[in-house]
Amino acid sequence: MAGGRTGILKRSVPLKKMQKKKRKIAVVTGGAGFIGFHMCERLMEEGVRVLCVDNLITGSKNNLEDLARHREFEFIRHDVTKPIYVPGKVNYVLHLASPASPPDYLKAPIQTLKVGSLGTHNALGLSKEKRAVFLLASTSEVYGDPLVHPQPETYWGNVNPIGPRGVYDESKRFAEALTGAYRKSHGLQTRIVRIFNTYGPRMRPDDGRAIPTFISQALKNRPITVFGHGSQTRSFCYISDLIEGIWKMLTGRHLGPVNLGNQNEVSILQLAEKVVSLVGSRSKIVRRPLPEDDPKVRRPDIRLARRLLTWGPRVSLEDGLRMTIDWFRTCG
Repeated sequence: MAGGRTGILKRSVPLKKMQKKKRKIAVVTGGAGFIGFHMCERLMEEGVRVLCVDNLITGSKNNLEDLARHREFEFIRHDVTKPIYVPGKVNYVLHLASPASPPDYLKAPIQTLKVGSLGTHNALGLSKEKRAVFLLASTSEVYGDPLVHPQPETYWGNVNPIGPRGVYDESKRFAEALTGAYRKSHGLQTRIVRIFNTYGPRMRPDDGRAIPTFISQALKNRPITVFGHGSQTRSFCYISDLIEGIWKMLTGRHLGPVNLGNQNEVSILQLAEKVVSLVGSRSKIVRRPLPEDDPKVRRPDIRLARRLLTWGPRVSLEDGLRMTIDWFRTCG
């Protein structure tokens, strides 16, 4: 495979040896990222061998080093916008690769569009070759700045295709369309999950999203930057809840798209105040101009996930923030 293996993973098991056993094998694109790390761990906990494919544009070498402690893990450094070749049998292909935070995709707009289009095409091609179940990690951003609230899967969205956020929004909308086309044209077993704001340990301090930014600033007693008046709302899902939902989608029979997120809504200003309180910080809140096309509201309608998957979030925002803050204190 182009790009070769990274030299940091001394304990990884060669894929050919992995395939001699009867365990199921999953290819996870973007497995070195925040959600990717936790998904790789969950797969291995379920007895699935994992091949992580990542070019480390936004992925973490620290995540890889921790994953490499498992004997069921192998890493290949590769850009998924180029064809993906894997020997032997593959049971699952999970396409998680993509810059996901605004600072990342605004810094790499073309790469973001390519991973959503070419990367999805290549991941689907691998799944078709192996007759593997394909799961696409889509996003709540397909709804754009929504005019319907909360957002059900039947809502088509309100997206500005030429705005700054369009490179991410439209890449995921295209990825969903391409996934559907492969299912209809090739009979591929596909799953689509639309992920709403997720947080937890392993987020990068410089991620640029609200929770890691607020926690990093609060721990250093620096000003907490809130955009606009802070009245825009979000709903935040703890990472363990999200991973449970993805696992149920992957191993179930439902095609999706299915929303996965927490239905409890909070304003960004309330979130900032909660983080300051939980950290015990001396930080003051300062305001910055609201970015272009920043959604005013964002909350999932998760009735479909509750009905089809018997799934719902269990971790409260306060408990999730405490666990995330503890991780940032010691490891972030």
